[in-house]
Amino acid sequence: METDTLNLTDIISESLKKSMTYTEYRTLVTALVEENSNTGIEKTEALAEYTQLNDRRMRRWDKTAKVSEGDKIKIQNSDKKVTWLVISESWCGDAAHIMPIINKVAELNDAIDYKVVLRDENEALMDQFLTNGGKSIPKLVMLDSETHQVLKTFGPRPMVATNLVLDYKAKHGKLTPEFKEDLQRWYNKDKGQSTVEDLIDLIR
Repeated sequence: METDTLNLTDIISESLKKSMTYTEYRTLVTALVEENSNTGIEKTEALAEYTQLNDRRMRRWDKTAKVSEGDKIKIQNSDKKVTWLVISESWCGDAAHIMPIINKVAELNDAIDYKVVLRDENEALMDQFLTNGGKSIPKLVMLDSETHQVLKTFGPRPMVATNLVLDYKAKHGKLTPEFKEDLQRWYNKDKGQSTVEDLIDLIR
């Protein structure tokens, strides 16, 4: 079938066929680090370096990210079977901070099926979930696991970080390298808690 003739349900179904688990995604990124490469259509030294940095970030969050007991109860209280289909690429800095947190939350509830697809390999899907007209990632699309109906979306950043970005852009017109470093520090200080809160809101 041609992409332009597919409806959203078809696009989602096609993307799910190409999806991988979070564990498979982590294995892929680690392998790309060994090859000094990256996911996506564009292969550059800079993107390969970001992939290496992100592999280290994800490894750290995989080990250290915590979910409070109170939040665990909220997560486990939801019994609706949903699929969290996350669109990403190995070089995306925001994704490296957020995807391990998504995994921590999904692991706490068997009703949540966490799947990952690559943006450049799923252009038709990405085009359905643009942020202010841009292909910003990571983007989480929450689906009914049986019907594949879109229920809600999340991303490319937790709401608190999104507001920081919007406020900075409003004042300065664009994001500077200095701000991007500040944002990385914010992620480290936040320890994934803002992402956990936003994900809990998704399944309420």
